[in-house]
Amino acid sequence: MKTIIKILMLFVLILTFNCSSDEGGGVNVGGPTGPSDPSDPTVLQPDASTVTPTEVEQNISGFGAATVFRLNNPLSANDMDKLYGNDEGEIGLSILRIRVAPDDNARAIELGHAQLASQRGALIMATPWSPPADMKTNNDLIGGALKTESYEDYANYLNDFAAYMDTNGAPLEVISIQNEGDYEVSYESCNWSAAQVRDFMRDYGGLITNTQLMPSESFQFRHEHTDLTLNDPVAVDNVDIVGGHIYGTAIDNYPYPLALEKGKELWMTEHYTSSDRSANLWPDALLVGKEVHDCMVIGQYSAYVWWYGKRYYGFIGDGEEGTSNGVVTKRGYVMSNFSRFIKPGYTRIAAEANPQTGISVSAYSGEGRIVVVAINQTEQTVEQQFVISGTSSDSVTPYITSSNQNLEVQEVVNIESSIDAFLYNLPPNSITTFVTN
Repeated sequence: MKTIIKILMLFVLILTFNCSSDEGGGVNVGGPTGPSDPSDPTVLQPDASTVTPTEVEQNISGFGAATVFRLNNPLSANDMDKLYGNDEGEIGLSILRIRVAPDDNARAIELGHAQLASQRGALIMATPWSPPADMKTNNDLIGGALKTESYEDYANYLNDFAAYMDTNGAPLEVISIQNEGDYEVSYESCNWSAAQVRDFMRDYGGLITNTQLMPSESFQFRHEHTDLTLNDPVAVDNVDIVGGHIYGTAIDNYPYPLALEKGKELWMTEHYTSSDRSANLWPDALLVGKEVHDCMVIGQYSAYVWWYGKRYYGFIGDGEEGTSNGVVTKRGYVMSNFSRFIKPGYTRIAAEANPQTGISVSAYSGEGRIVVVAINQTEQTVEQQFVISGTSSDSVTPYITSSNQNLEVQEVVNIESSIDAFLYNLPPNSITTFVTN
């Protein structure tokens, strides 16, 4: 009898322990806070992230990737569905970056990619890696500079490329004059000084009328590469968008006040967080989300364009380094937390960006809804309150990407009408997108 009683007591102790333990500990689950949580959902919390839709920060032109130099293995329609489709299991990108190829074969491949992306609603941007060799000082596609006497010919060459794309059903949103003109390399390239960029934009930029124009894209978004252009009263009028890359760029150097002062959109047009590791590694893949957050919030960029869309370190795999060919990677799903919901024409709106240690929040508005993206880079589940000032919505739908979730939709969370707020448990090492209903 005593043995039976001991067994029953042990069973009760085990049951009590299991019931009182933290259900979220070490498990990638999210959800609204439950009745046993200490926070009161009807009370504003001191670490809330307040979203203010009336405070508009910048326009959003989109999120994208490049398909350049894929001469032997062009992307398929299925690949483009994965990258630019907006259905379940697709990433929802809205910008494609192509190369202004100097030869007909490569140009036809780039056109094919652009047509597929454009058919899926994407904006197309084009970047030249080099002017035609006969326009350059060294008569070569590698290195050298654009000959001064070729400036007008080059402007017409870029304008003609834009017309070619438009005629073939893939009109350009913007064309730049050069990829990384401030970086000397041993592959297809052309060197541009800041003065040469200014002179070309000032004297010949007006000849490019078939699309918007972007100066040379600095490899580190070096302001000195385009400052002369922006400070020239004639050249600046020929600038529509300022683009650049952030290789080795400190986050504090992301902002470009002069460009914003001149009323120009900023586009981050090329980067990748690492190329020597699979895009499926976690939480490494979450760094993509944090970088997009930093570009939007700190840099105030209107667009974020990754390097290769299809690559083992890209958004869909190519069969190398633990990725499956044409299958969305973890990095792709992280990107989709932004790109599936935030479309060209949206605006970024004010939000408390770092309400708690390890938590990053940004917010966007468009098509009559608010989108809030929250990143938890800690190893713990974090309860976070979100206040959407003046909202008429009564609920939000969360979508989570974590170590074992791929943009998975969660149960609807009600907004407490008395304070326009809701509480949510953000899973460890995760990115969660909340969309108002």
